[in-house]
Amino acid sequence: MNNESLFLASEISELESLLAHLPENHVIERMSLKSRLESVRESLATMPVQTAQKARLTFRGKPVFGSHGISMDFASKASGLFSSAFSAVLAGLKGEDLQDMGPIPDKDKNQLLLTGTALGSFSFEFELPTEESSLFPGTEAPKAMEKIETLFRLAAQGSDDEIAEVIEEVHPRAVRNVYAFLELLVQQQAWCALDFEERSFRFTDHAQIKMSSERLKAENIQERDDTYQGEFQGVLPASRTFEFRLSDKDVLKGKIGKNITDPDVLNRQWLYKPITIKLSTMQVGQGRPRYTLMNLNDLKDIPLR
Repeated sequence: MNNESLFLASEISELESLLAHLPENHVIERMSLKSRLESVRESLATMPVQTAQKARLTFRGKPVFGSHGISMDFASKASGLFSSAFSAVLAGLKGEDLQDMGPIPDKDKNQLLLTGTALGSFSFEFELPTEESSLFPGTEAPKAMEKIETLFRLAAQGSDDEIAEVIEEVHPRAVRNVYAFLELLVQQQAWCALDFEERSFRFTDHAQIKMSSERLKAENIQERDDTYQGEFQGVLPASRTFEFRLSDKDVLKGKIGKNITDPDVLNRQWLYKPITIKLSTMQVGQGRPRYTLMNLNDLKDIPLR
């Protein structure tokens, strides 16, 4: 229930209390209160109700004891790491505040809520933060859960380049949190399934989740800063992409980081000018390098001789 709904519900309670204590012979006052009460009830009834979305995380393997239960130590650690991964991916989608180290921004306001369990292969049901409870309103919370499901699926079945596309969007720090969750399952000889809305992915066994974890570990995701000389050939501000022709005539295609609020400034001030540029380079496994311009301070004019 949002703030407006709470206000209306509070007014209904107050009006009902006033009517209960108002003598029957105060006809005019009672009519006025009843009219207002009916109006407030109608307003509350027509307000849209926001239903929290839920995801289900199912575990199998050594820590699960048939239909009887699950290791408490494993369940506590696994649910905590999964929640941290969700918070990190959510912060990464928002962008600018997620750093490589330190606390995850606003983690306490964007946590999953454990709302239920199910016996059998043992599932945890998590409720996603709603628009009222989250600092990231709209579709960001569902999108974060979708990205985790996508990372699970691509780590198990996708290409290095497909994984790199997701990492670019959610931030390498967030992927390290997803890796930490998978690595716990590897160590505990467990595997999992994730169901959210119409999306679902199930690791088939411990061997598959072990392989998937290896693909997301830091050693398989190379990050570095590289410096190049050349000229911008074109910038698309809406898609935040650019082409940069190197001095040897090769062309790099890259993205513009979220810290640069006005990508079109590159067209206005830097197009076709000989410059030195520093790019953040990320590469997953044997995939192609991904280039990102993080800051306008990473551009330097090449002095004319």
